[in-house]
Amino acid sequence: ILNMLFKTINYSKLFNYTKYNLSTKTKKQKIDFFNPTNDHLALREMIKNFVKNEVDKQALEYNKNEVFNINLFRKLGEFGLLGITADTEYGGSGADAVSAVIVHEELSSSDPAFCLSYLAHSMLFVNNLAQNGNHEQKLKYLPSTCSGEKIGGMCMSEPGAGTDVLGMSTSAKLSEDKKHYILNGSKMWITNGTLDGKTTGDVYLVYAKTGSGRGAGDLTSFIVEKDMPGFSLGQKIENKCGMRASMTAELVFTDVKVPIENVVGTVGGATLCMMRNLEIERIVLAAMSLGIAKRCIEVMNNYSIERKAFGKSIGDFGQIQKAIAESYAEFMAARSYVYNIAQNLELDSYGNGLDADGVKLFAATMGKRVADRAIQVLGGYGYVGEYQVERLWRDSKLLEIGGGTNEAHHKNMVRDLRKFHKEIL
Repeated sequence: ILNMLFKTINYSKLFNYTKYNLSTKTKKQKIDFFNPTNDHLALREMIKNFVKNEVDKQALEYNKNEVFNINLFRKLGEFGLLGITADTEYGGSGADAVSAVIVHEELSSSDPAFCLSYLAHSMLFVNNLAQNGNHEQKLKYLPSTCSGEKIGGMCMSEPGAGTDVLGMSTSAKLSEDKKHYILNGSKMWITNGTLDGKTTGDVYLVYAKTGSGRGAGDLTSFIVEKDMPGFSLGQKIENKCGMRASMTAELVFTDVKVPIENVVGTVGGATLCMMRNLEIERIVLAAMSLGIAKRCIEVMNNYSIERKAFGKSIGDFGQIQKAIAESYAEFMAARSYVYNIAQNLELDSYGNGLDADGVKLFAATMGKRVADRAIQVLGGYGYVGEYQVERLWRDSKLLEIGGGTNEAHHKNMVRDLRKFHKEIL
């Protein structure tokens, strides 16, 4: 799938290697459940090297300063990762859900905030438009977003409507000449809502009400671009608990004239588009929790060997062994669940909500629990930023809220189990 991608990357330039033949190296490795093909192995190896050489060294600084590393982000476009699931016809890599999971797991093992901005762009905008837009829209918007020339996101949540998505108040009214929709309202907690803290990002998929009720047919999706008159940055959200190097903002729409050509799908058809994209969103959010847990296990395992107390390594004590062993077992259980669902997900399908909710619910709580154990194992060192786990612990909390709260997953899963239990169980 990714052969074109690998041929175009200059590894010696990116990583200062004199020679680096990725395809030859990975052929010697064993394909397994988490790397189903040689292409998946090659992708993981590439991201691991990128993380080691580029992402790790900037994570603490950019999160401390609450700044988005836009230059590093655009390097992902050189890899073909910003449009990883989009068709090659539109500048994407045409990869599958497992590939998307691999990227999110590996990036989040170093900098979940950086990965969250990647998710908002590659999944919430690019994949969403790739699956739900028409040919003309894809030709117009996907090449520049797949390359990283433009950076986008998705606008759904509002100051007064999160989980209750049908309760949104942002409206879209057809103009008298029937050539535009007029958008009014505001959106809150928008990842990539700003890139510099002063202006909006470049392009967004915006959900708004075109009907007057709370039905599934009352929502429509629109493409809104930076500098459209009336579209502005309300505020950059400061001092977040975690994910600080990912910009979060309120966006305001005041009589924004959106051309009718910018309607994605059909008028009143956005709920299906939303639910289809929520499935891959929740799966890659679960993959982010895997990355957090994996790095935390690595850190506490290494620390338990190096740290001495009472004349021996603290890893020789049962309390520390319990923390590490249980963390690894829970991580592997979550990882197996995530990759199993990803391997069976068709990106253009709908109806996979039970396990999309399930993997995120299970992995998010696991990731936070493992990060908490890592801090405890490291003691005072775990409480400061130098050892990473403090930041990963703060970042992990968002994954129990964003993309669906734990409570929303409970509700959705029980509803689906009641409805389909004979087919499922």
